[in-house]
Amino acid sequence: MVDRLVIEFDKALRTLFVPAPTTREVPGSERPEATLSDAERAHSQALMRINHVGEICAQALYQGQALGCDDPEIKQALQQAAYEETEHLAWTERRLAELHGRTSLLNPLWYLGALTIGFAAGKVGDAWSLGFLAETERQVEAHLDAHLSDLPWQDSRSRAIVEQMRVDEISHAATAVRLGARELPGAARLAMQLVSRTMTRTAYYV
Repeated sequence: MVDRLVIEFDKALRTLFVPAPTTREVPGSERPEATLSDAERAHSQALMRINHVGEICAQALYQGQALGCDDPEIKQALQQAAYEETEHLAWTERRLAELHGRTSLLNPLWYLGALTIGFAAGKVGDAWSLGFLAETERQVEAHLDAHLSDLPWQDSRSRAIVEQMRVDEISHAATAVRLGARELPGAARLAMQLVSRTMTRTAYYV
């Protein structure tokens, strides 16, 4: 138990304070840097900061769900999805640096909240946990669609990252459904939307 706690604490520290690794080429890295006005650059920074927060939360959610899960196949699927989300974390970190932006000052708080929610979801049963995962990915997909519409049109590097993230999130939702995800009640989906809206509005500025 002590060894496991140390490993999980190490995961948290690495997610929050160590540059994330990626084995895949960063989408859009071959494209030239866009010429942005100060307002456009600030807006791109804020949107990519929101996406970075989303990836911080994804790491914590998957970690929490895996801790609460006993099924080896589901645990492996969660770990694979977490690995892909680590790459998203690396891409958004890099893009924020290119835009001379910063990550959210509240990342430790976001992480702790998402870890708690993920663990609770894992404990209510595998079908419900997978349902929570599938719904999370659907809402993230909608959120990324909105960002593709909202990013400055000439910021093609940010757009390429968001587009590939969207493809991966769709795949994660499909995997959850394949493994037996249960559809969440409407009230639960609405509560998730309200929490997500609060997070994104706060992360835009802080």
